Amino acid sequence: MKMTVVPPKFSSSSRSLCFIGSMRSLYATFGILFALAPSMLSAAGKAENKASLSFHIETEASDNPKMIFPHTLNNGQTRYFRRLPEISTKDVVSYSPFPSDSGEGYGAVFRLRDSAAKRLSALTNINQGKWLVAQVNGRLVDTVIIDQPINDGVLVVWKGITLADLSIFDKATKRSGEENKKDKKD
Repeated sequence: MKMTVVPPKFSSSSRSLCFIGSMRSLYATFGILFALAPSMLSAAGKAENKASLSFHIETEASDNPKMIFPHTLNNGQTRYFRRLPEISTKDVVSYSPFPSDSGEGYGAVFRLRDSAAKRLSALTNINQGKWLVAQVNGRLVDTVIIDQPINDGVLVVWKGITLADLSIFDKATKRSGEENKKDKKD
C-alpha cells in the first residue's frame, strides 16, 4: 500500500509564515533541549556519591543555637559542637580502614590534602583540651579530645564505621597507597 502525503494549500504569504513559525518553534525546542542536556545527562549517569565525613570542634553552649548541636559523650557529659565542619569529605586524599579495638565496627585513618592539613594543624594548636567529634554518613561515631597539635595531616576515627560505610568510601576516595593510581572505573 502506497501512502501519499499531500501538503496543505496555503496562499504564498501564509505558507512562508507557517514555515517560519514552525522553524521558530523547532529552534525553541532544540534550544530548550540543549539547555537541559547537561542536567539530563548527569541524572542519567552514575548515582551521586553519598559518602559523608565531617569533623566538628567543641564550642560553648552559649553560642547561637542554630549553629551548634549537643552530643552526649561516653562519660555522660553533654558537650556542644559547631554544625559547620572544620574538615569534611572534600579534604580527604585517601583512607585506610582497620577493625576497631573496641569491637564497634571499624575505624579508619584519613589522610588530608595539604591545605586541610594546615587548617587542622592551626585548629588543633589553638583548641587543645577541647573535643572533636567525627560524623560518618550522618551518624556521630567517635569523639576524641585534642591533647596536642596534629601536624601530619592525618585524622583517625577509632570506631563506629560500618562495612556499608567502607563500601561507600571506596567509591568516593582512594585507599592509602592508591593515591597515584587513576580513578576507578565503575
